[in-house]
Amino acid sequence: MGKSELMNDIQIAENFEPAIRNLKREIGKVIIGQDAVVDAVLTAIFCNGHALLVGVPGLAKTLLVRTVAQSLDLSFSRIQFTPDLMPGDITGNEILDEERKFRFLKGPVFANIILADEINRTPPKTQAALLEAMQERSVTTAGVHHELPDPFFVLATQNPIEQEGTYPLPEAQLDRFMLNIILDYPAFAEEIQILKSTTGDAGESAQKMISAPEIRQYQQLVRKVPVTDNVFEYVVNLVQKTRPGTTGAHPFVNDYVSYGAGPRAGQFLILGAKYHALSHGKFSPDMDDVRAVAKDVLRHRLVRNYKAEAEGISNDDVVNKIL
Repeated sequence: MGKSELMNDIQIAENFEPAIRNLKREIGKVIIGQDAVVDAVLTAIFCNGHALLVGVPGLAKTLLVRTVAQSLDLSFSRIQFTPDLMPGDITGNEILDEERKFRFLKGPVFANIILADEINRTPPKTQAALLEAMQERSVTTAGVHHELPDPFFVLATQNPIEQEGTYPLPEAQLDRFMLNIILDYPAFAEEIQILKSTTGDAGESAQKMISAPEIRQYQQLVRKVPVTDNVFEYVVNLVQKTRPGTTGAHPFVNDYVSYGAGPRAGQFLILGAKYHALSHGKFSPDMDDVRAVAKDVLRHRLVRNYKAEAEGISNDDVVNKIL
C-alpha cells in the first residue's frame, strides 16, 4: 500500500463514523426505535453480507428496508415468498420476443436491496434460487451468466408464529446469512411516537445520505481494518466453544447443543467487529466489538438438542453462556 493510498484510507475512516451517525439519524426520522436492528442491518450492508430478520408481523420490516434503500440511494425490490413461487419468478425468464428471438427478462432479484418476505413460505427449490444468487451474486439462465447489481444485499424475513405450511431453511443455507436479527415489539414511548407519526396527514421519508460508490468504498475500507492477533484468537476460541464434543467446547454447549458454528462464523465475527469499531470512531476492533455482534452472528449457527428444547433453553441463552 502506497503512502497516498494509506492517507486516503485514514481520511475515509475518519469520515466513516460521522457518515454512519448521520445515516442512522435520517433513518430514525421514519423508523421509530429499533436502533439495534437498524445498526445490525447497516453492519450487514457495509460488511457486504446478507441478513435474516425474525419477528412477528406488523413491525415495519418492509418500511425499514425501503427506508434504508432510500437513504443509501439504492434500488429496492420486495419478493413475497409463497408456496407457488417458482425459481424463475425470482431470477427471471427467457421469453420469445416479436422477432422470434429469445431474450432474458430480468426478475426482481436484479436490485441492490432485496426484501425476501417470509422466505420459509416457499419450497426448497425456490429458496435455493435466491440463496445461489446471494452466494454467487449472479444468475445463470440458458447457459448465459448475468451479473447482479453491486452492491447487492438480501434481507430475508421469517415469521416465528405461523409454522404451518412453512419450509424451514436448512442449517447450510442459514449459514450463508451473515446475521440473524431479532425484531421485538416497540417500547411504550416508542409505540406512542409511532402512532403519532403514522396516523397524521404527512409521513416522513428518508433523504439520500450515502451513494452506491461510497458504499463500495466503505465496504473495501472495512476489509482493510487491521486486527490484532489476540482478537483473532478470541474469535476462534469463541467459535470453538460452540462445537460440542470438541476439546474447546463449553460445558453448557456439550449439554444443550447438537451442532456448533463453522469457520464462516469466525469470518463474520471479524468483519462485524471491524464495522462496529469503525462506526464508533476506532481504527481497530477489540473484544468488545466482537461481543457487540456475537449474538446476531452466532444464534442461527447453533442447533440445539432435544434436552435444550425440553428445558426451554434458547440459542441466545447458549451464546450468553459462552460470552
